[in-house]
Amino acid sequence: MENGGSCEAGAPVSDDILLAPYYYIRRMPGKQIRSELSRAFNYWLEIEEVKLNTIMELVEMLHNASLMVDDIEDSSVLRRGLPVTHNVYGIPATINAANYVYFMALSKCLQLGHPRAIEIFTEQMLELHRGQGKELHWRDTHTCPSESEYDLMVKQKTGGLFSLAVQLMQLFSTCTSDFVDLINNLAVYFQIRDDYINLTSTEYAKQKSFAEDLTEGKFSYPIISALTPGRDKNDEIITILRRRTTDNDVKKYCISLIEERGGFRSTEEKLVTVMADIERNIRALPKNPLLEFLVKKINIMADQGKNAQCNNGEDHVVQQKQPEH
Repeated sequence: MENGGSCEAGAPVSDDILLAPYYYIRRMPGKQIRSELSRAFNYWLEIEEVKLNTIMELVEMLHNASLMVDDIEDSSVLRRGLPVTHNVYGIPATINAANYVYFMALSKCLQLGHPRAIEIFTEQMLELHRGQGKELHWRDTHTCPSESEYDLMVKQKTGGLFSLAVQLMQLFSTCTSDFVDLINNLAVYFQIRDDYINLTSTEYAKQKSFAEDLTEGKFSYPIISALTPGRDKNDEIITILRRRTTDNDVKKYCISLIEERGGFRSTEEKLVTVMADIERNIRALPKNPLLEFLVKKINIMADQGKNAQCNNGEDHVVQQKQPEH
């Protein structure tokens, strides 16, 4: 055929071709924080390395697949400083690859050989999608959630994969400690930290584009904190979110409104409070130097994000106030 196509039988389509979008996002540099958390929790749980590696692999697979879908749902442009997967491979191939990887992860879960593994896998994936669905609903209906509604959404969306890893590990451990509060607090801290950095960090802007959450129209924690309950839908911040603007000057103006209304200050205070809860959760359990080190590291990462700030063409959004100790 003149256009180079052919109806004749050719080479079969391999998994490598179907999974090319997944391989692309997997090559992107990442912090592997879920795997680090799994190893840290294994200081308590002490499961065999083969089981641990299988669990870490399936959780990372689910995480990367969910990012591919998230970027489509959010109309993102950059992921970790590179073009998002669907802008390279197209939306149909990206969705198909993400769904394929979900079932590859399910297959790995079956390999664990425990009768409750699939039940846990299914419930936590449902939780992840419940949380994601709530966030999309708020965004698309321009409905600002309450702080308690936001916290529950985060525990479902961000905490789902944290909880999946730990619950699967517990199936093969004699440790009977309750980690629910710790996992929930870690999830809330990670999400609020990311929400804060998205609107304040110059480094994050290079990785994801400037104040991407405003372009997405997302009700992130600083925005929720800046909006008093029952505020009119004609409020300037809500109006800007509704526009899904890509105009940096408009986004800088919105950031100034969030700052004026105390949204960033409230977020900083919330991060300090949640970190104190995490440290209290850890102290209530047997000593775990791996997790203590990891928590210190994520706290430092948050401080670095707070100190690399941008607004109105300058190198700052919010002058970070250091918490008193």
